[in-house]
Amino acid sequence: MKTYKTNLRKLTLREEKTEYKRSKICSAKDAYNVMMPFFENDMTICESFYILFLNNANNTTGYVKISQGGITATVVDIRIVAKYCVETLSPAVIIAHNHPSGKLQPSHEDIKITKKLKEALNLFDCRVLDHLILTEEGYYSFADEGIL
Repeated sequence: MKTYKTNLRKLTLREEKTEYKRSKICSAKDAYNVMMPFFENDMTICESFYILFLNNANNTTGYVKISQGGITATVVDIRIVAKYCVETLSPAVIIAHNHPSGKLQPSHEDIKITKKLKEALNLFDCRVLDHLILTEEGYYSFADEGIL
């Protein structure tokens, strides 16, 4: 019998703690105001994707940047999103990404990933309350537009 040696490494996603002011989210505008500062360095340069974690009272408990991509797209891995939702024991989240082009309308891919995330997180009893698209001029809310 042969024995094979393997090099196993422990892989972790880097966690960075920052000062974070908790807020109550009652509307898409509230979520936009809380999340807009997350995008300040990326807004017109590249697409980024964030999750805002909420408790049962819709108070924010934290946030995480899931990805940073190119000018027209970023990769959103559903498994990584689910990992953070489970680790934080979040009953609800708001997801958001920016469009460097300034165009507020969701793409076919935006709608597709929203549906996939909603279905996946539902398995963990975590509700996707909204998906926001942010630009320098404003935001688009999937919930307000009845897409969610």
